[in-house]
Amino acid sequence: MTESIHGHDVMRMMVEANRAFTEGQLKEAIAAKFGKDARFHTCSASEMTAEDLIGFLRARSKFIVSDDTVAMKAENICDHE
Repeated sequence: MTESIHGHDVMRMMVEANRAFTEGQLKEAIAAKFGKDARFHTCSASEMTAEDLIGFLRARSKFIVSDDTVAMKAENICDHE
């Protein structure tokens, strides 16, 4: 079984990229960094695909949304693991 990756790692990847992504580009970037079959978890959810995680973060207003892109600010990442 593949180890689950915390959503914070994806959020940090977005901050380090210092750019906005379409959701398709974000899915591609996640697959490139973590693998296309990676599974993700957060403090309140688990066994998420990249698409699930993107929806989860969007629903919790973690993204900065502009037109058809999303971005991340470091202050939107909570400090706990």
